Amino acid sequence: MSARNTRSINIGLRNVVATILIALGLVFVWEIRGTLMLTFAAVVLVILFTMPVRVLMNNFEMNRLVAIVVSVCGFFVVLALIGWSILPIIVNQFNELANNVIPRGLTVASEAITREALIEQFHFLEPVLSGENEDLVNQFISQVTDALGRLGGTVLPVVGGVANTILSALIIFFLSMYLLAEPEQYVSGIVKLTPVWYRDRMKEILARIDSTLRAWLSVTGVSMVVVAVLTGLGLALLGIREWVALGVLAGVLSFIPNFGPVVALVPSVAVALVQAPQNVVWTVVIIYGVSFLQSQVVSPVLASERMNMPAILILLGQIIFGFFFGFLGLMLAVPLSACMAVLVDEMYVKDVLGDREKSKAEADASAEALQEEMLPEPS
Repeated sequence: MSARNTRSINIGLRNVVATILIALGLVFVWEIRGTLMLTFAAVVLVILFTMPVRVLMNNFEMNRLVAIVVSVCGFFVVLALIGWSILPIIVNQFNELANNVIPRGLTVASEAITREALIEQFHFLEPVLSGENEDLVNQFISQVTDALGRLGGTVLPVVGGVANTILSALIIFFLSMYLLAEPEQYVSGIVKLTPVWYRDRMKEILARIDSTLRAWLSVTGVSMVVVAVLTGLGLALLGIREWVALGVLAGVLSFIPNFGPVVALVPSVAVALVQAPQNVVWTVVIIYGVSFLQSQVVSPVLASERMNMPAILILLGQIIFGFFFGFLGLMLAVPLSACMAVLVDEMYVKDVLGDREKSKAEADASAEALQEEMLPEPS
């Protein structure tokens, strides 16, 4: 056998082995996808905690351990103070919404959705809803009313599996505490897993991912507050008594772009049907108007260039990560998409294609920022 044939066989065997290893790796990742999502959520929480840690260390020359304790304790103290002032109101209003107002609103909605009522309300629809389309329209209305009845009977099961939710929250919290204690150890571990010639680039990539996630957290936090305040005030002007709870719900759900406003719309419209039926249309306008303001004005103004992703990329990321990783993947779709965009840009566009738009000064600044994070604790 010639040397050329032997070399071809060896290359073929290596390709087969590499394909098998890649396939096994993908299967392994699929099996532990839930754990990977919890780990990524813990990383996001760590970055949230380290934002004030850096401020305390740089501006007050505080020891890292002390800064971590102050940051974590301060986070829960602020959360407790906010909860102490408005939590009783929110709890009472949510209790009223879940047990009384929303079920009544869904019942009213199911009773109001009839062909006769729609024709009476919207006269221009009579040619469409009559004649040959009458049976089809009645069947569609019957399915909608049945769905609303089931929704009301289960009191909007948006969040299910309380025990699993609590367990996941505890896992995320303890993972974040371990990561927060020695982040440089885990960053160094990731760098060591890369080839020696690529380790400097890996530090730059990790630094850019870090800055991207920090930008996303800042933008998301401000956007959620804006949505909660504007939605609550708008519903209060319409005469909705539970405007605080609905505003908080809209703010929390705005964490999930595109799909969050749809979920927030259901309880808001149900409450409006009971308390202010003449303002149902205005309720829809407020929910989607505030959502439009958040997505088209607030977020683009606050977001840095690295977080200014196209809307189609965010939507595709939500569909893909939601399909593969469930509800947690849907919640974390935006930061996951941002990290994937960074990896594609750095590893493929710049390293494989050689399209390096980033200046040498910016690259050095990113590496220096990560190096400062990995420095030993000040005495």
